[in-house]
Amino acid sequence: MTTPDRTPPVVGRVRPRRLRATPALRRLTAQTRIHPAGLVLPLFVKEGLSEPAPIGSMPGVVQHSRDSLRRAVAEAARAGLGGVMLFGVPQHRDATGTQATDPHGVLNQAVADAVAEVGDALVVQADLCLDEFTDHGHCGVLTPEGAVDNDATLERYADMALALAGAGAHLVGLSGMMDGQTGVVRDALDAAGHDDVAILAYAAKYASAFYGPFREAVDSQLDGDRRTYQMDPANRREAATEVAIDIAEGADVVMVKPAGSYLDVLADVAAASSVPVAAYQVSGEYAMIEAAAAHGWIDRRRAVMESVLSIRRAGADHVLTYWAVELAGWLQEES
Repeated sequence: MTTPDRTPPVVGRVRPRRLRATPALRRLTAQTRIHPAGLVLPLFVKEGLSEPAPIGSMPGVVQHSRDSLRRAVAEAARAGLGGVMLFGVPQHRDATGTQATDPHGVLNQAVADAVAEVGDALVVQADLCLDEFTDHGHCGVLTPEGAVDNDATLERYADMALALAGAGAHLVGLSGMMDGQTGVVRDALDAAGHDDVAILAYAAKYASAFYGPFREAVDSQLDGDRRTYQMDPANRREAATEVAIDIAEGADVVMVKPAGSYLDVLADVAAASSVPVAAYQVSGEYAMIEAAAAHGWIDRRRAVMESVLSIRRAGADHVLTYWAVELAGWLQEES
C-alpha cells in the first residue's frame, strides 16, 4: 500500500520567512501572546515574620510578613496582573489543620489584608487545602490507620471555604484533589450566601517531583508522598474525567498542575473545557530555570518568556507563575 503524501501544499509563492524578517513583523504575526492580565502571582505569607524571609531553593521568592505581603499585592495590582494566589504558613499545626479555619489564622488574615489593600483591582485568590496547616503535611484528615479520609476532609474544606469567603476572598483554589471537593465547597458557599465567590478547581494535579521547592516555601511537614490522591504522571486521559467532574460540580475555572511537563494534558483540557483553564508553572520549573541562568547556561529572560509562552500556546487562559510581576515589566518594555 502506498503511503499518502502528507506534505502541505504550497499555495502561490508562499515564503514563511518573510514574516520573520523584523521584530515588527514578528510582533504583528505572533499567534500567541502573553498579557499581564493573564498572569497570577503566587505569594507566601508566614505567621510571625517581621520582614520577608528568602526561600533558598527559589531565588528571588520570599515568605512574606503581613506588611510585605500588602506591598507585594499592591505591586501586583500596579503591574496589571490578573490576580494573586495566597498561601499561608502558620506557626502551629495539628492533625486537622485548625488554623485553616481560624478567622485570625495567617491565611485568612492575609486575604483580608490583600483585599483591604487592592479591593477588586485584581483577583485575590487563596489556596484551599490543609497541607500547610496539618502536622503530618497531608492535604486532608487522616484515619487511625494513617490514610487520608476523603469525606472527613471534605467537611474541613467546606469550613475552610467559608472562612476564606468571610475574609473576602474573590476565588478559592481547591488544590487537595479529594473526590467531590468542588461540589461540597460550592454547596457550602451558596448556602452561606457566598454565591459570588468563584472556585478554581485543581482538576488535573499530578503527583509531581517538581513541587520540591514549594515544600520549603510552606515549611511542609510531609513525610512520604501524595500518590493516593494526586494523579499519576503516566495518565493523560484521566485528566479529562477529572475536569468533567469538576465542571459538573460547579468549577468556574479548572487547573492543570504542573504546567511545563504536562503541556499535552493542558492542550487536551483547553480543547474540551467549557470554562477558563489555568496552569501553574510550579516551584521546580522556576528553580530549574533560575539555577541554569545563574550558571550562565541559558539566557534567563528569553527562557522565562519562552516557558510561559509555551504554556499559553498549549491553551492556558491564565498562568500562575512566580515571574508574573517581572514578566509584566518586560511586556511593558516591549509594547
